[in-house]
Amino acid sequence: MSNLVAIVGRPNVGKSTLFNRLTKSRRAIVNEEAGTTRDRQYGKSEWQGREFSVVDTGGWVVNSDDIFEEEIRKQVLLAVDEADVILFVVDVMNGVTDLDMQVAAILRRANSPVIIVANKTDNHDLQYNAPEFYKLGLGDPYCISAITGSGTGDLMDLIVSKFKKEASEILDDEIPRFAVVGRPNAGKSSIVNAFIGEDRNIVTEIAGTTRDSIYTRYNKFGFDFYLVDTAGIRKKNKVNEDLEYYSVIRSIRAIEGSDVCILMLDATRGVESQDLNIFSLIQKNQKGLVVVINKWDLVEDKSVKVQKTFEEAVRSRFAPFVDFPIIFASALTKQRILKVLEEARNVYEHRTTKIPTARLNEEMLPLIEAYPPPSNKGKYIKIKYITQLPNTQVPSFVYFANLPQYVKEPYKRFLENKMREKWNLTGTPVNIYIRQK
Repeated sequence: MSNLVAIVGRPNVGKSTLFNRLTKSRRAIVNEEAGTTRDRQYGKSEWQGREFSVVDTGGWVVNSDDIFEEEIRKQVLLAVDEADVILFVVDVMNGVTDLDMQVAAILRRANSPVIIVANKTDNHDLQYNAPEFYKLGLGDPYCISAITGSGTGDLMDLIVSKFKKEASEILDDEIPRFAVVGRPNAGKSSIVNAFIGEDRNIVTEIAGTTRDSIYTRYNKFGFDFYLVDTAGIRKKNKVNEDLEYYSVIRSIRAIEGSDVCILMLDATRGVESQDLNIFSLIQKNQKGLVVVINKWDLVEDKSVKVQKTFEEAVRSRFAPFVDFPIIFASALTKQRILKVLEEARNVYEHRTTKIPTARLNEEMLPLIEAYPPPSNKGKYIKIKYITQLPNTQVPSFVYFANLPQYVKEPYKRFLENKMREKWNLTGTPVNIYIRQK
């Protein structure tokens, strides 16, 4: 499981610029895919062969007046509790402020390594201002310019050196891993308890490092899987649970450690912005998806028409990815609980779908011939051959064309939708690549 780096600091010190620099430089894997660009406060990066996640706390700050008292303090506390490495960004041009001192007072109590990042060091003369930050009591300040990239390579080296050695997990790779995720009060704890039930003698837990997810082995009623559980489900955190940042940062580890995510929505509240943030995380990490509309027992009108309207509303909010199962359940009454597990198992199987090359070409080539890609600048695009890539996380297909650069995203979506019509790929992302024949 990848490590988690949190960027904290007061407003306007360049946190978001540094976030973009860390996640988009050097083999960054943040994608601008359709449907995954709603939020950009979470990204992934890789350096020296180590992959890690980056969270920019600034993206969740909404108030500007008296901001430290509420949002910054909550976010710094949560970063201290959850992150493997904390980047405390300060402004070398403004020097140490009272707000910096307050943030530093919290960070000095952190168990995780804290790196002072003296940003906006755009020229060598400004480096002479950096020693002022020693008064924060957090060690050496590292001078960088997030805009130009100066010093960020050394910073990345330092970040990677602070990661703990990855704990070996005694897990069977053949057994699927399901994560229950969702915003606070959507019913995550209730459904986990409903899954596990009272027969705890057939449940075993395997924990990774301190902040890693806990893997609970579940093997009853014909199911066998690991339930990926974060500390957030097991302990009451000192951060108020109404904070949007809370639900997102707590979901990251569970999502990254899973194969299929069970996304809990509250039937009494519908789809909210936090749900879209977590859905975006699932998409970016290319995990399978099962949506559970929890607390269905509290809805007065349970008619088929209401269910259908609710389902259409969920799919429209999550578009363009709409091919996933939706289950109306109640963790409290255990209504359709086993159905949730069945669908999660089905989605896991769809992720491992293998389609023979001959069948792919037999089904798709006539369709492509009837509906070819739109011509571009008077040039006609021809797709002649299709094959599935082996050993990929999700079903991935290569379409060989004479002019791959002219095949745009809408046509890729058209191909994906046609494949979903012909083969059962419900709940799993599908990658389509266009390559030179």
